[in-house]
Amino acid sequence: MQHDKVLILDFGSQYTQLIARRVRELNIYSEIHPFNKIPTQIHEYKAVILSGSPMSVRSKDAFHPDLSNIRGQKPVLAVCYGAQYLAHFSGGEVAESNTREYGRANLNFVQENEPFFNNISVGSQVWMSHSDTIKSLPTNGKLLASTHDVENAAYKIEGETTYAIQFHPEVYHSTDGKQLLENFLINIAHVNPDWTPNAFVEETVEELKEKLGNDKVVLGLSGGVDSSVAAMLLHKAIGENLYCIFVNNGLLRKDEFTNVLKQYEGMGLNVKGVDASARFLDALAGLSDPEQKRKAIGRVFIEVFDDEAAQIKDVTWLAQGTIYPDVIESVSATGGPSATIKSHHNVGGLPDFMKLKIVEPLKALFKDEVRRVGASMGMDSQLLGRHPFPGPGLAIRILGDITAEKVRILQEVDAVFINGLKKWELYDKVWQAGAILLPVNSVGVMGDERTYEKVVALRAVESTDGMTADWVDLPYAFLQKVSNDIINKVKGVNRVVYDISSKPPATIEWE
Repeated sequence: MQHDKVLILDFGSQYTQLIARRVRELNIYSEIHPFNKIPTQIHEYKAVILSGSPMSVRSKDAFHPDLSNIRGQKPVLAVCYGAQYLAHFSGGEVAESNTREYGRANLNFVQENEPFFNNISVGSQVWMSHSDTIKSLPTNGKLLASTHDVENAAYKIEGETTYAIQFHPEVYHSTDGKQLLENFLINIAHVNPDWTPNAFVEETVEELKEKLGNDKVVLGLSGGVDSSVAAMLLHKAIGENLYCIFVNNGLLRKDEFTNVLKQYEGMGLNVKGVDASARFLDALAGLSDPEQKRKAIGRVFIEVFDDEAAQIKDVTWLAQGTIYPDVIESVSATGGPSATIKSHHNVGGLPDFMKLKIVEPLKALFKDEVRRVGASMGMDSQLLGRHPFPGPGLAIRILGDITAEKVRILQEVDAVFINGLKKWELYDKVWQAGAILLPVNSVGVMGDERTYEKVVALRAVESTDGMTADWVDLPYAFLQKVSNDIINKVKGVNRVVYDISSKPPATIEWE
């Protein structure tokens, strides 16, 4: 089945991924491409969306792609920078705003009988995020909506199916944003909303069958959502030709190696568990730098994985649980590598000596879509609801060097925290939670004795995709209980703190 596709041209906005996700919530498939790498097969796309940008259209370095094969040929929705771009380079005027237009605003004018604003009325809240403003509309521009401070909040270009807005419909602060995207994509551009989890499973399994044939595939399972859903898709396609390897790097949560293997037993997968804990801890000895730790873990994982894969006769493919954010984060709006915040463990290819081709059945999906696909295949809700867990495991939650004793302490602390969240029915209200072992000791008193022991920080965040996150306001009674349990039950810890940083400016993990 061929689905209608929407092309999103990325000008570097922090919200570009949100545009793609909002479009997909309408059961419409969307792809993100850098503005200067417009796909040559533009006829394959039913509509085009221009994203926002941190750049000003008035700058001498302003992004200025050639849209001659798009404008007038395809329905276009220009958002923020896109709207200013169309105005500035098509006969309108864009100038620096007297005040930065950022935050909530309300529409105080909406053009009547305009399909673009169907079921959206005066008073609707929108989210602004720009320092320039459109002073005059481009040639053939017609005003569609205004706010108190932004006269040209929305317009269309007559003679084309081109619409432009100064606000961001993709963020949840724009209360009718989804309705506006539906109006444009379904009612105006006539995009067919038929891209569903069931359709994805059916089509992906058929594609995998055709691509892989009778070849053997090896997959590194982590116990997480992405690799598990990838395994089930491959299992549906090639059955016993899928060989799964679950490596214990010694940095998993308490009892996780045993528990995950048991969980996989009921899924019909061919899984081999490999305990390489000592090998990983030896490689980490004396390393404190976060990137060095990640690289050491990645190197040893490949070595262990290669040893195990070599025991499978005639294996030709390596499957990975790579998802769409992993793919698009590796390319910035200018088409080059984005700034490295931290290394991704499953992006960047394989060493030449492995000689395996790569298959990535989830590389078109966001995390929430992976969960929906898993649910459509009847996978266990507890597995699909698991919090994300970093590839390097507890190594990046132990600040400083790694020792077996530090791993033991953090595993015990983490178990108290996670089990507490589940017992208090808070686990499913949190997107990700974990504990961090700090490289400091603090003075404490237990009984009549002075102690000088470790400090741990607890972290719990709410998010949709990990791109941004807010700390969770957990009940004081819960934090009090968990803190007390950790100090009383985990030998070596005498102080517990709670991290109330949001992302940005912090990251979710500490390393």
